[in-house]
Amino acid sequence: MYEVLKVAVGLFSGVLSGAFGIGGGLITTPAIRLVLGYAPLIAVGTPLPVILPGALTGAVTYWKRGSADVRAGLLMGLFGSVASVGGALLSQVVGGPIVLLATALFIAWASADMLLQHRTASRAAAIAGEGESDEAAAPVLAPVADGGRRALRLVGIGLVAGAYSGFLGLGGGFVIVPGLSRYLGMPVKRAIGTSLVTVAVLAIPGTLTHALLGHVDWMLALWLALGVVPGALIGARLTERASDRAVRLGFALLLAVVGVWLAVSELGGLR
Repeated sequence: MYEVLKVAVGLFSGVLSGAFGIGGGLITTPAIRLVLGYAPLIAVGTPLPVILPGALTGAVTYWKRGSADVRAGLLMGLFGSVASVGGALLSQVVGGPIVLLATALFIAWASADMLLQHRTASRAAAIAGEGESDEAAAPVLAPVADGGRRALRLVGIGLVAGAYSGFLGLGGGFVIVPGLSRYLGMPVKRAIGTSLVTVAVLAIPGTLTHALLGHVDWMLALWLALGVVPGALIGARLTERASDRAVRLGFALLLAVVGVWLAVSELGGLR
């Protein structure tokens, strides 16, 4: 029965990975710690090998629909991979409870940013009129046309996402999706598909580093992975049918709930 719960956590994580491009660690890390009862650093390291199959499944699904910028995703992943190793090493120095509290704070920031983007997009849609499509109103900023500036912004998002991925044991999507939407004016569904490409790349060095540090429970990862792939397929299909504004609002609310839950739990454990 305990194994069934692990598979269920993986399935739920996969659905959210495919739906929001977050890699699934955003849910898996708190669930491993708070639901399954594992040690903090195991909760940080174990989601990374689980993230890879779910992210690949979601990325391929979005790419087939033309909703993923593979070049941008690989560029962010390349630079983010270097930063993820440093983040993973830093997590060993800082310790598990502090890492999880940092996770909660960054989740809260991402939630607030996505809520602001949702509010801006809703106002733009209201000004444009009822007849405007979600895609027309989706970008918060105009798309960055200049190749050099666009590449620099992608590198910057990749470095930040990579450092957070390694340090927090997350896929980095909670940084990438808001970043692509805000700083490159990318529609949120395309940002999700592109994020999954990057998340798949970032999971590799993070997994290796945390495995060497002894932060990965491979049997737990296997059980979780059994639910991740079908979950990612389900999540990607759900997002494809929803409006951009609904996806952005759902992403923000998900982040808010998880961030508060994790922060309250860890603060209680530090007393």
